[in-house]
Amino acid sequence: MLRRLTVVVAAALSLTLPATGVHAVAASADPSAPGPYAAGYVDATVSASGRSFSARITYPATAAGKGQPVAAGRFPAIAFGHGFLQSVSKYSSTLSHLSTWGFIVVAPTSQGGLSPNHSAFADDLNAALTWTVALDTTAGSRFAGHVAVDRLGLSGHSMGGGASILAAARNPRVVTVANLAAAETNPSAVSAAAGVTVPVQLIAGERDGIAPPADHQRPIYAAKPPTKQLRTIRGGSHCGFMDSGSLFCDSGSISRTVQLQLTRRLLTEWFLRHLAGDAAYDEAVWGTPARTDPQVIFEGVR
Repeated sequence: MLRRLTVVVAAALSLTLPATGVHAVAASADPSAPGPYAAGYVDATVSASGRSFSARITYPATAAGKGQPVAAGRFPAIAFGHGFLQSVSKYSSTLSHLSTWGFIVVAPTSQGGLSPNHSAFADDLNAALTWTVALDTTAGSRFAGHVAVDRLGLSGHSMGGGASILAAARNPRVVTVANLAAAETNPSAVSAAAGVTVPVQLIAGERDGIAPPADHQRPIYAAKPPTKQLRTIRGGSHCGFMDSGSLFCDSGSISRTVQLQLTRRLLTEWFLRHLAGDAAYDEAVWGTPARTDPQVIFEGVR
């Protein structure tokens, strides 16, 4: 109830609009629930910056499903990196959820083998953003006139989370990063974090047995200068950030359903605040609701 009242009051009092050109989304009491748009998706070949790979793109649509028209407006773009040996389909519910809240999400399928190149994966994430920006002015593209080209974000899970930090350190056009159970990479995401000046949110699982917070997310958080957050889901696991488990997965003390619901809320609130530029979500991200959440441990410096 406190979270609902806080966000609604913030929305009523704030006169700050999102960045120019970004389609505004009204503040909602429950960002863990689907947003005002349907989620469309397409599979495409990304070709940009000398790189080429397939990707799944989810986006705000006029109706749910494959190949539906893009909804009216311009929308921020997020590149999302999958985890080690994980298909992008493992993240479908979360990526679609972000699209219902007004985000175009591009998830490369590259670096899916037993010996992934973390540096190349980071470059793929940045190439995905470059490609999406180019589509805004590409005649005949379904995304022509729909990309907020100055609002670019990064995300990912595990290996993809670490790669999102590497990518942010290389890309001055990135506005913010929010990732899930980010793992240390080679080259080091911890070292790269020291040079990332945009706001970063690291979401961790308290009982992660594959990339434990103490060995992975916390060193990244410690190296990163403000603005930054480390949000640890109580009882959360590493594989609880995916729609289904796989071989050698861990488990936590909360259900996958609960962990995914918390994950979607944290990501949505962060990206609405720091990527779409909606100040109505500042209290939910940084204020009392965030700091007193019984399900998620808060650490953060602005």
